[in-house]
Amino acid sequence: MSSRPTIKEVSKIAGVSFKTVSRVLNNEKHVSEETRRRVEEVVARLNFRPSHAARTLAGRRSFQVALLYDNPSPYYVYHVQTGAQQRCSELGYRLLLQPVDSQSPDLVSNVMALIDEAHLDGVILSPPVTEIPALLDELDRRGLPYVRIAPGARKEAGMAATIDDVAAAREVTEHLIGLGHRAIGFIRGLDSHVSTWERLQGYREALAAHGIAFDEDLVVAGENSFTSGGEAARKLLERRPRPTAIFAGNDDMAAGVLAAAHESDIDVPGQLSIAGFDDSDLAKAVWPPLTTMRQPVRELAYAAADLMLSPETGQQVTLEHKLMVRATTGPAPR
Repeated sequence: MSSRPTIKEVSKIAGVSFKTVSRVLNNEKHVSEETRRRVEEVVARLNFRPSHAARTLAGRRSFQVALLYDNPSPYYVYHVQTGAQQRCSELGYRLLLQPVDSQSPDLVSNVMALIDEAHLDGVILSPPVTEIPALLDELDRRGLPYVRIAPGARKEAGMAATIDDVAAAREVTEHLIGLGHRAIGFIRGLDSHVSTWERLQGYREALAAHGIAFDEDLVVAGENSFTSGGEAARKLLERRPRPTAIFAGNDDMAAGVLAAAHESDIDVPGQLSIAGFDDSDLAKAVWPPLTTMRQPVRELAYAAADLMLSPETGQQVTLEHKLMVRATTGPAPR
């Protein structure tokens, strides 16, 4: 046997044709479970790794997909990348990581050039790239498979992995209301993210359900970044009376709120409760640890890659969110 095992050697030991081995490696249907198991055992025993070039030449697929992202949160991007990468690796695909400028007038042409140059089999879109009609239209026109993570627009169209942002934001706000807070500030994220408006909607729905009037002055725009969260918090904390709680649309902004509170010697949570959204690594790194809504970002990206590469999975998947109550929220001050 050669130092590097071949697909023919795998097929000989497994007692199947090399085409059957190829079907198993490509996760294709019409292979019995017993045959699939036998081939996978031989592949593992020989530590067989199929040649990417040979697989490409053997068919029309390149076994490459790209993840397109444009997000100021490094924590979000990291977890999206690792989740998608894990599933692609499991299924024998190479994942290309491609940052893009979602505001660029050349976005669509740049993405199409990437698709043509890399001969991509599909693309995974993360927000806010998920919300660009011209890009979706061109992908549809070309018939190229794509899956969206947390889409806002055209929710029912195509493949998507998401959570219920409205319900999740409502739950965070209701947590604060349950602690006795009535003056609750809200820092919204980038306008280009549909989730920004869905989280604002959830916040408003919770207020209305508890008979609390919506105050536009308690809503401040942020940019999903630590710096913008601090700037927005300072605006809210200058109000008299100032809010007793602030809900930020992501953890980066919530961390900025916490820093602004520390700068002003405002006790958290004694004088001010703070909540975020995502449950990123940052939420557990700040002090006090941040109460936040867990959005399973890594799992969403994993599910998105699975939807694209495992057709039997289906078209849409909605994952569960979970409120993570930590030390930045407490009873409203009397």
